[in-house]
Amino acid sequence: MTLLEFAQRFVGEVAERPGIADHPFIVWCHESCRLMDTSDEVPWCSSFVNRLCWVYSLSRSHSAKARSWLTIGVAIPIAQATPGWCVVIMKRGAGVQPGPEDLNASGHVTLFAGMDGFDFFLGTGGNQRNNVTTERYPISQVLGVRRLRLDHLT
Repeated sequence: MTLLEFAQRFVGEVAERPGIADHPFIVWCHESCRLMDTSDEVPWCSSFVNRLCWVYSLSRSHSAKARSWLTIGVAIPIAQATPGWCVVIMKRGAGVQPGPEDLNASGHVTLFAGMDGFDFFLGTGGNQRNNVTTERYPISQVLGVRRLRLDHLT
């Protein structure tokens, strides 16, 4: 089972809970980034990917910052991305934003799930509409694509 296939098992199963009852899986994901005693209201896209990578014993960023993934794995162009083991790091929000060199700026990380035409791609990840979902994103928002190293799985 690829990392993407594993992530897709959580679609429709994991979502933020309103009020003070936090989703225990999201809190567990945060713990993989050393965020203790936090809630499911804290952005959790990177925590989700970190936890999945922990399960697979893959390299991970250990950070809740989405742009931290720009330093993990092997950089590839999105045209070479394949569903399974690639993460996509994007800008977050509209307007002018820092480039990929600013690892502390806001962003979003998701697993590459395929292309949708020439200008969009599909990403499966956490904290997408406060859930684990597969969403359509514009390629113009992409800061980088990283293929996770699989040396230990071969």
